[in-house]
Amino acid sequence: MNAIEMENIVKVYPDGVVALKGVDFKVEAGEIHGLLGENGAGKTTLMRILYGEIKPTKGKIRVFGKEVKFSGPWDAIRSGIGMVYQHFTLVPTFTVLENLYLALLPLNPKITLKEVKKLAKEKMKETGLKIPLDEIVEDLPIGIQQRVEITKALMQNAKILILDEPTSVLTPIEVRELFKTLRKLKEKGITIVFITHKLKEVKEITDRVTVMRRGEVIGTVKTSEVSEKELAKMMVQRDVVMKIEKMPKEPGKTVLKVENLWVKDDRGLDAVKGISLEIREGEILGIAGVQGNGQRELAETLAGVRKPEKGKIIFDKKDITKTGALERYKMGIAYVPDSRKVGLVEEMNIVENTILTNLFEVVKSGRISWDKGRKMAKDIVERFEVITPSLAAKVKHLSGGNQQKIMVGREIIREPKVFIVAEPTQGLDIGATEFIRKTLLNLRDQGKGILLISTDLDEILQLSDRIAVIYEGQIMAVGKPEEFTLEKLGLLMGGVHAESE
Repeated sequence: MNAIEMENIVKVYPDGVVALKGVDFKVEAGEIHGLLGENGAGKTTLMRILYGEIKPTKGKIRVFGKEVKFSGPWDAIRSGIGMVYQHFTLVPTFTVLENLYLALLPLNPKITLKEVKKLAKEKMKETGLKIPLDEIVEDLPIGIQQRVEITKALMQNAKILILDEPTSVLTPIEVRELFKTLRKLKEKGITIVFITHKLKEVKEITDRVTVMRRGEVIGTVKTSEVSEKELAKMMVQRDVVMKIEKMPKEPGKTVLKVENLWVKDDRGLDAVKGISLEIREGEILGIAGVQGNGQRELAETLAGVRKPEKGKIIFDKKDITKTGALERYKMGIAYVPDSRKVGLVEEMNIVENTILTNLFEVVKSGRISWDKGRKMAKDIVERFEVITPSLAAKVKHLSGGNQQKIMVGREIIREPKVFIVAEPTQGLDIGATEFIRKTLLNLRDQGKGILLISTDLDEILQLSDRIAVIYEGQIMAVGKPEEFTLEKLGLLMGGVHAESE
């Protein structure tokens, strides 16, 4: 029996963009089904339609054989569909129990905290998922928070669970635990849709996989009968280099040096605690760590958009600790933040977003040269294969991956001396990921110094000349990629020193 049947799903947005072109998508009951696709392929739109967030222009949806028409997510939840987003929807200052209570209240306005606690304990016993009900959510590791989200969906009687890029914020050890959980849920008869861009994970955890491209389904295959390379080719319609060759290179002089850097976060708490690092010409220094361990504060301070409490930043033998962001940009430091909401203005078009960090290059006598801006934007769109109706399109109408390409591309075309880049391939399809990783290696081969902050350990291991592992604002270890196993990296990312393995 099929848990999900979506037939001839068409979605045309008011601005005329066709996101889905008659998609058929079927998921068998009790299977783990992977959903793969490049940026703008329509997989997120398809899942948002299934979850009741947006309405299809045309098409039919059946859940366990019954035709449904959802007015919103609550209709989907009542039909047994739950969704765990990449960015969790928990209230961080509430306890786990309070979050579960909030989630169940719309389904049963008379339910009490005591009843929620009883239900939670029953669900934990049934599934083997253990969560600390009385702990404050923001005090919990990310992996446990995700477990809370899954438990929340199951307590809402989800028989179908949609997971959106579920491993993007987890350590390797937490990924392993998540996969154990998913296998247990499968044994209990839960149907899982697993959205990811990581082919290794598709191969490891899914039974079947559907590949989408430009609003259409390319095919559905048994995972055991297809290779990673074949899946990649289905996604981008060409052969993809699965492992990028990195030529040996001796690094040059130190171009950026950080000494005993202390930085506070937005709450006034220490986020970076005495970090000392150096980046050399022709070198990629990878920062490995789970999100929220001081990476953002470190990057912002190096870029000049956040002030340090103490410590020194030396660039090209000059002390730039008190130098502003604009001057640092002019000196040759470029920065790509980890969030598109920070790096882009959604209401602005592609040209306007392109020149945001390049104004000093396009402004003459107080006037913007729009011809120059359009030329830069056109260069980025062509080089990075950005899917867009025109350069005048507002960035908010582009897929997340295409937004990312603009944010990364506008810095890469400047060819800076030092490139600080956080999550450069997050949300990108395989073809674009391959392109950006090759571009980073080209910059390195040209003698640029690169600080690569990424939660994608494959990316860190593949691109870095040296790796620094960060945990709670401190560097746990620094070494060459060959000195780290995934197990060792995972332990260090969780705060366990190598000596105490």
